[in-house]
Amino acid sequence: MSEPFPKPAPVTQRWQGIQRGKNRHPFEWLVEKMIFLVSLTAILMVFLIFAFVTREAVPILFGQMNSAAKQPVIPVAEMDKMPPEVLRNYLELTREEFASMDHDTRQLLMQTKVDAAKDVSTDKDASLNTTEWRYLFLPYQWTGYDRPAYIWQPVSTIKKYNIVPLIVGSIKATVVALLFAVPLALAAAIYVSQLARPKFKEVIKPAIELLSGVPSVVVGFFALIVIATFLQGIFGYESRLNAFVAGIGLGFAIIPVVFSIAEDSLTSVPRSYTQAALALGASRWQAAWQVVLPAAIPGVFAAIVLGFGRAMGETMIVLLASGNASIMSWDIFDSARTITATIAAEMGEVVAGGDHYRILFLIGAMLFVVTFFSNMAAELVMERLKRRLEGKA
Repeated sequence: MSEPFPKPAPVTQRWQGIQRGKNRHPFEWLVEKMIFLVSLTAILMVFLIFAFVTREAVPILFGQMNSAAKQPVIPVAEMDKMPPEVLRNYLELTREEFASMDHDTRQLLMQTKVDAAKDVSTDKDASLNTTEWRYLFLPYQWTGYDRPAYIWQPVSTIKKYNIVPLIVGSIKATVVALLFAVPLALAAAIYVSQLARPKFKEVIKPAIELLSGVPSVVVGFFALIVIATFLQGIFGYESRLNAFVAGIGLGFAIIPVVFSIAEDSLTSVPRSYTQAALALGASRWQAAWQVVLPAAIPGVFAAIVLGFGRAMGETMIVLLASGNASIMSWDIFDSARTITATIAAEMGEVVAGGDHYRILFLIGAMLFVVTFFSNMAAELVMERLKRRLEGKA
């Protein structure tokens, strides 16, 4: 009598089968391993980028920088008595720069430091280390101001690095972008996936997704020249370039992202859901809004989160259309300055290794962390929504 189920092959035979498959299709095996290595490399590159950005910001994180304008000054006559390494650090030079300078050039730099110290000695804020955390996030009453204020002014005698205006500017532009783009993109996704005829769908979907191929600098230039003037004529606000204009420009950039992911999620909902709703007497609109959309809500939420990340990380549009004024104001019609625009505009002018340089890397690392944790939170929310829809929560 034969056995009902065949016995599994011994381990050695299965390994020989694997070996035969590898030897029989070596090209496919090689391609598979290359794809795996490429995927692993992409993940590794993300962590390496974050590690590099964080490394440059470490001196700020651990309070190792001192941006005080009034610091101990060494007389020029003492220059020849100083060890070369101490002199190099005092002049804030790299080893290559220090080695390329002659004695007269170093002496001139020493004299420049002495002259600069005379100009700031009377200011009460000259001895402040403005890279400390309290000056980065809390208001301070600076000389000439009648009350505490949040000020980003890195190019001045007393450098001010408060990053709160940059955070507020980024939030304003991003919120405006989401309020403008999400309703349009979601409505378009519902129409294309549930209501449009096949002929219309073949035209509308590629047309919307084609927007993602438009360079952001073109969208920013369009917002700068056309949208800013048009909206100012309608609303009559004073600042022609502001967070509202930048947000509308960002909205055009994130509409394709939100639309594509939301439309895929809505399309993946089983057609039996819609057919059952229609059989019970619901209209196509009712089936789309009350049946299909709730079933696809995890994917729609993912689309919104990715749109948020795209808006937070966009540079050229906000650089051109926001006005680039670091004003501490929650009014969307005031000019604003975002984190990304600040990095793009100022990184090319800073001294490598200086206070300003480190601060820019710090806000870049902060942006990376915010985006990472927002994606993590979105993943948890989506998982919870999926479990609830499946009746497991």
